[in-house]
Amino acid sequence: MRDYWLNKLFFDIQQPAVAAEYKKDRDVVLARYPMSAELRRALVEDDIAALAPHVNAYLLRFYYAILGVKDAEFIKRLNEIPAGTQSKARVQHHG
Repeated sequence: MRDYWLNKLFFDIQQPAVAAEYKKDRDVVLARYPMSAELRRALVEDDIAALAPHVNAYLLRFYYAILGVKDAEFIKRLNEIPAGTQSKARVQHHG
């Protein structure tokens, strides 16, 4: 099930100022988004398997890009999620 606040966070950090603030002090930015403790923990622990079912795939990809994760690494990590733990189709790398 998608989570509004997680998607909102990922949408908002597309703004360079918000992205810079998030990288500097994640807790300050996260305090603005009333999401579940489970999702907050998944963000802190960088648990892509826990995040993926709750967020738009494009926003998830962008989130990892602003954290400095290269596209090939993101796709590899996403595809390593065991079947049945996420509702997204497998991602294919083009290029």
